[in-house]
Amino acid sequence: MDIDAFTAVHAAEWDRLKELSSRRRLDGAESDELVRLYQSVATHLSRVRSAAPDPALVTRLSDVLNRARTRIAGTHEPAWREVVRFAVVSLPAAFYRIRWWSHAVTAACLLVATVAGVYIASDADAMNTMMTPAAQDDYVNNAFASYYEPGIGFAAVVGTNNAWIAAQAIGGGITGFFPLLVLWQNAVQIGAIGGMMAAHGELDLFLTLIAPHGLLELTCIFVAGAAGLRLFWTLVDPGHRRRSVAMAAEGRSLITMVIGLAAALAVSALVEGFVTGSAMYWWLKIVIGAIVLAGFWTYVYVLGRRAVRAGATGDLAEHDAGATVVTAG
Repeated sequence: MDIDAFTAVHAAEWDRLKELSSRRRLDGAESDELVRLYQSVATHLSRVRSAAPDPALVTRLSDVLNRARTRIAGTHEPAWREVVRFAVVSLPAAFYRIRWWSHAVTAACLLVATVAGVYIASDADAMNTMMTPAAQDDYVNNAFASYYEPGIGFAAVVGTNNAWIAAQAIGGGITGFFPLLVLWQNAVQIGAIGGMMAAHGELDLFLTLIAPHGLLELTCIFVAGAAGLRLFWTLVDPGHRRRSVAMAAEGRSLITMVIGLAAALAVSALVEGFVTGSAMYWWLKIVIGAIVLAGFWTYVYVLGRRAVRAGATGDLAEHDAGATVVTAG
């Protein structure tokens, strides 16, 4: 296809569509012309993309079509449709795309926590650097269990704090270092506390108070860290896309995940606030925590797989994010 000749033949239609899209009022004939030109220019864009993907022309036609689409269909779909699309398409797709990153981070953090726990439990000097022996006794016998006070206030504080940690892991992903620091600190801290509890013969208490809410809570932190690392890797290796385009798309997807993780952490906070410290049987608490975690991954794998197969990435739709310049490769 000769781009210059194609442009010369059809430029008048493109300009006319742009003009009609910019008018405040259209009569019946002009409205019909707007729809006809929109269909025609959409065909032109499809031909250009398939035969001669000139970036400047693709961007020009995409902009004209976006304006015309808004003029024809209105500015937005009803809000509830956007919410439903976000919940069943965009969000699970964003989580599904980084599932292997999430699983790898989870395995690495569990290994670090285990090593830290074994080290603290087997080395009294290392344990004493954490707390004095008297402080250890008080923490193990009183403070650890009393921390989990049932109530909405406690759940709100915990949920806000965890959401902030997750946001830091994601937001600092561009550095490549900050997510690793957040993940390392959390894994070592949890492992060290577990090791200290084990050394004092209270490993069962530690597990029964951590597991109900911690299964989902820690998963969210691990997913946040994985998302941050994925952003950094996109900077290192943007693939066939331009680096700026790849970073913008990945960044918008991360915003989607921040919202989803905040919701998941709110659920874990409710479990922590009303289940962990309650008088329920310990096994029932753990079952509730396991069900919540299973629900999260079922949501990711069932809806996420379907959304990704349909072409969703967790990014905004093209008419909201802007047309992507075509690149070779």
